[in-house]
Amino acid sequence: MTVGRYPLAPNQIALRNYQAQLAFDEELRNTDHRYASFGYVDYGRAASLREGIAGRLADSELAALVGDRIERFRWLGNTTAEIGSNEWRALAIALCISDYEALARVAERDEGDFSGAPAHPLLASVQPEPDPLPPVSLKALFSDYIARKKLLGKAKGTEKRWKPVFDDLVKFIGHNDARRLTKQNIVEWRDALLKTLSPKTVSDVHLAAVRTVLKWAKVNDRLPSNVAEEVRQEAPKKVWSREKGFTDKEAVAILIAARDHVPAVTDNAATMELPQTTAAKRWVPALCAFSGARVTEITQLRKEDFRTEGAVHVMRIRPDAGTVKAGGYRDVPLHAQLIEMGFLDFLKVAPVGPLFYRNHKDRNPVKAARATSGRLSEWLQDKGLIPEGVQPNHGWRHRFKTIGEEEGISKRTIDAIQGHASTTAGDDYGDVTLKARKAAIERFPSYNLEATSRVQEA
Repeated sequence: MTVGRYPLAPNQIALRNYQAQLAFDEELRNTDHRYASFGYVDYGRAASLREGIAGRLADSELAALVGDRIERFRWLGNTTAEIGSNEWRALAIALCISDYEALARVAERDEGDFSGAPAHPLLASVQPEPDPLPPVSLKALFSDYIARKKLLGKAKGTEKRWKPVFDDLVKFIGHNDARRLTKQNIVEWRDALLKTLSPKTVSDVHLAAVRTVLKWAKVNDRLPSNVAEEVRQEAPKKVWSREKGFTDKEAVAILIAARDHVPAVTDNAATMELPQTTAAKRWVPALCAFSGARVTEITQLRKEDFRTEGAVHVMRIRPDAGTVKAGGYRDVPLHAQLIEMGFLDFLKVAPVGPLFYRNHKDRNPVKAARATSGRLSEWLQDKGLIPEGVQPNHGWRHRFKTIGEEEGISKRTIDAIQGHASTTAGDDYGDVTLKARKAAIERFPSYNLEATSRVQEA
């Protein structure tokens, strides 16, 4: 059985109806002094109400008598009782009592007596409901949560991913009041989502977003409870039929395609590949291969994010270039093969600013870097270089960690280079120095790129 948004017992609904009837009577008396002379009390209706209180009326007769009142309270979310049910009949009789008592007070008032109180035990014993608390906007909670996270340098990508989630939830439940949100609302929304989305998406995006924001609202005394806390969705465990990272052969094929990439020449300038896109196809795979960085962390790089310390050429991945998942900057020494391939020559002639997307005023670097990352992924997939079972944006990260472990590099050093968070409190003591990172990068073997693209395809 579905529960209303503000469920009330029949006696509580009856009390609210009684109070509303008397408030209306008082308003009429204050508005027009002639009202009390009209003989407002309908004694025929009073007789029908007595029949209803006694239980002598059929459901259809009760519906004609107080059905409109029940529908009003249904609209308010106080009941979901359906005609024909015991619950509906009990509510109808309670409203008959309520209306009869209200008519009795009106008759008393016509005689100048305003001291009367309900005599029926149903109304005499019920405790009035407290006034409802002001609504709390679901969308405002989400906005406030994001604002707080941004103060900590977080949630740059969360806002875009989660905003449609809250828009959809508000549309589904038909209102924007977090106080009126129930666990059942969340369960029904989840089940509706599963008709078009995968269980993993529903679990990891939709339910996780709502649960997190409502938890924050509870901790910060914005809501008394988190109604989404216990709502979960099981997702089938992904079965891996191969390694998550690129194999040697796959990695070499991608790096050769990147090295040999030449943009198509067209007569239409509007369809010509941008120099920044060409540069991304040429250098981003190699930079990922020797840093284990996220693709978007590389596509957001600027010329000023590279420097030389002594004889060490360093790439700095930092939040002010766009976004960094772990939050802070990190330095990654350039591998010797990158230098042999001519990356420093490319860097030398590149203009100041973004290397892999076209810069212009007010452009959002996060969106621009993601767009470049998407174009790079599409290009590699169109060339058939991304095997099934490997995520284009994570294939290099998995491979980098695998090779690092094979070469005996400490997990802490690999995590520091890749930007993975510490796993123990002890990891936060001491620094993985640039010297230690350079020594680790030097242990990564170079790729044999002597073969041509044609040979690789053969």
